[in-house]
Formats: sequence, structure tokens, C-alpha cells
Amino acid sequence: MRLSRVARTAAAASLCVVAALLAPTATAHAAAAAPGDTVTLPVRDALHALPVQEESRAGYTRNKFRHWNAGLLADGCDTRAEVLKSEAVTAPEQKAKCVLTGGLWYSAYDDQYLDSARKLDVDHLVPLAEAWDSGASGWSTKEREAYANDQDDPRALIAVSASSNRSKSDQDPGTWLPTFEGYRCQYVTDWVADKTRYGLSVDVSEEAALSETLSRCPNEPITVTLAR
Repeated sequence: MRLSRVARTAAAASLCVVAALLAPTATAHAAAAAPGDTVTLPVRDALHALPVQEESRAGYTRNKFRHWNAGLLADGCDTRAEVLKSEAVTAPEQKAKCVLTGGLWYSAYDDQYLDSARKLDVDHLVPLAEAWDSGASGWSTKEREAYANDQDDPRALIAVSASSNRSKSDQDPGTWLPTFEGYRCQYVTDWVADKTRYGLSVDVSEEAALSETLSRCPNEPITVTLAR
């Protein structure tokens, strides 16, 4: 079950304490980890463990990542709507065919509160095109669908203002970071966690931008359940 972004923020401090105790063991075994295993290691170590490779967008089309699917709950809502419901600061009213009315959301990319689901996009933190470029081109159709609708890791999908999401588009941190500077450390930390979860690579400029940004952030332990 997805936790609300507010609840996850409140739990972050205690998670870091526990994760820090586990990090040495997890780091030692990270290389041998298999899909389904959970690993914990400092985010800078996780970044350094990602393969650095050139990226290619050859053959990419957005429809190669089926989304949004029916989601995790048999409530008539698709994944997008489920994310919107789980991340609402004030819960919206759910009407027929999962139409959401009312409610209030916080967009971390640009530090805004929004009062309508129509003003939000559900963003793939690591965009679909970026995932394709850095490894997903070799996945099966079902694996790409699972990535595009991932609700098992709350970092994968985030409800943000439509304007900030469209500004980001399919860019990586080498060319785009959230306009709200107070969220940038969390953003790049979650980016590394998401790439670690799926075994995705980084390119040279992306790695440099992540490393430079993380040098100004706490070396926070991340805990990741590997999808691949």
C-alpha cells in the first residue's frame, strides 16, 4: 500500500536511523542481490554502483510502456487516480467512473498547493523515455508495464503540478531539477533509488549532475527492493 507523501516525510528520520545500522551488510551483499531482495546503502554509494553508459533512444515510443492500468485495487480507478488519491493532502470525493472532485494536493517540484485533480499530472520520476534509454529497451512488454504503473515503491510515481511535469518532460538531472530548491536533495536521492530498483544505467552528464547535487545533500541511506 502506498503511504502518503506527507507520511513518508514524517517517517524519513526514523528510517534513516534503522537503515544506517543495516547499510554495511547491505553494501557488502548488494552486488549479489537478486530481484525481490532488499538492499540498503548510502545514496552516494548507490550512485557509484550504477553502471555508466551511453544512452540510446532508438526505437522508443511512449506506447511501449502501457499505462495507466487498472492499478492495485478493484475500485474502478486506474493507477493515475490511485496515486492522486494516496497523495492527497485533503482527500477528494470519488464519483462514478473514478472521477475525483475537490481535494487538495502538494506539488513538491514547485512548492505549490493545488485544489483540483485536473491541475496535476502523475509523473514517472525517472521518465519513460529515460528508462528506455538506460536499459528498459531490452525489457519485455510486461516488465515495461510494471515499471510504468509501479505502486510498490512510492518513489516511482509522484503527483505534481501539470506545469512542472511538462517543464521536466523526459529530462534527467543533467538538464532539469525541480524549481523548488528545498526538494532537490530528495529528488536526486529518489532518482538514484529508482534507478537502483530497476538496474538502470546513467550517462556521464547525468552521473556528474547527480554527484554534484548529492555532494550538497546528506548521504542518506536508501532502502530499495530490487525489481530486476
